[in-house]
Amino acid sequence: MSTSAPRRATFRFMVGHPAHWIALGFGSGLSPKAPGTVGTLWAWLSFLVLDQWLTSAQWGWLLLGGFFVGWWACTLTARHLRTGDPGAIVWDEVIAFWAVLWLALPMGLTGQLVAFALFRFFDAAKPGPVGWADGLFKSHDQRPPGWAQGFGILIDDVVAAFCTVLVIALWRRFTM
Repeated sequence: MSTSAPRRATFRFMVGHPAHWIALGFGSGLSPKAPGTVGTLWAWLSFLVLDQWLTSAQWGWLLLGGFFVGWWACTLTARHLRTGDPGAIVWDEVIAFWAVLWLALPMGLTGQLVAFALFRFFDAAKPGPVGWADGLFKSHDQRPPGWAQGFGILIDDVVAAFCTVLVIALWRRFTM
C-alpha cells in the first residue's frame, strides 16, 4: 500500500467522486457495522425494484457492464482510500448478489433468505474456492492498489455467487 495512512470512507469522501458512489454501494458501504451485509441487503432491495422493469437480457447486460464499471470504481476507490480491499467497498457484494438473484429467481421469500444467507456465508467465511480467489490478487508489497487488486476485490464475490448458485441448483435438483 501507500506510505500514507489509510483514509476512512465517509459521506464527504463518497460524494467526492462518482467512482466512490458506485464502489461504496451508493452509501450502503458506509455502515459502521457489517458493511458487506448492508451492501448485500441494498443489492437485494435494489434488485427487487429494478427487476420490475428489466428483462433477463437487460439484467445480463447490466451485470456485465456493472462488473467492468465496478472494477474501475473499486480500483480507484481503493487507491483513494489507500487500502487494498477496504471493507466500505461493497460494489462486489452488490454485483455478485444481483447475479445470484438473476440466476436463482423465481423463488419465494424463504428461498431468497436462503440465497442471502448462503451468499453471506461464502463471502464472509471464504471456504475453499472463495478463499483461493480472495488470495489471488492481494498486494503483498507497499505499492498503491492497482487494477489487479481492483479485480481481486470483485472476483472472490463472483466465486461466492457461483458457490451460492451451485448449492441452490443442487438443492433444487435433489429436493424437487
